[in-house]
Amino acid sequence: IQTLRACAEGHSQGAVYLWGPVKSGRTHLMHAACAHANELERSSFYIPLGIHASISTALLEGLEQLDLVCIDDVDAIAGHPLWEEAIFDLYNRVAEQKHCALVVSGSAAPIDAGFALPDLVSRMQWGLNYQLQPMADEEKLVALQRRAAMRGLQLPEDVGRFLLNRLARDLRTLFDVLDRLDKASMVHQRKLTIPFIKEMLRL
Repeated sequence: IQTLRACAEGHSQGAVYLWGPVKSGRTHLMHAACAHANELERSSFYIPLGIHASISTALLEGLEQLDLVCIDDVDAIAGHPLWEEAIFDLYNRVAEQKHCALVVSGSAAPIDAGFALPDLVSRMQWGLNYQLQPMADEEKLVALQRRAAMRGLQLPEDVGRFLLNRLARDLRTLFDVLDRLDKASMVHQRKLTIPFIKEMLRL
């Protein structure tokens, strides 16, 4: 988090590579970094390469002029020569700049991601590499309670565990449901209890 904050604030140049399985928080961290850069009126750009089949590599041209560039799911282009060359070129252009930070994510370490271009793998290994682990249920419970507290809600432990046991356990789903429950509790003037949640979510 400190590294990504530094990238967003302009205190760190070069490249960072994040890797971990689906729902390990890669996309969330990138969105947060871009949002932080935007709050500081710094330019940022986010692109998920899972959509590479519907876009052109020309989209990467000139990105080194920005303050922060976040490229998500880079391993989606593994084995596609044009895209691998384009990402490699972007790494080189960013390396020549003093103001641009590049954050790239994939589901595996660069050497295990299936890239055909050895030089691209080498570039990805140059900078900082961080492996992300999915959160354990206890950590998700703490995250839910903190999110609730930020919204002025009290989320008792038994209620949080009920949500974890009854819903998909990725944080996006849990946070979306918590937001819905926050609105419902205001409308009905009721606290977050298991009976109230069962009623609102029809569980």
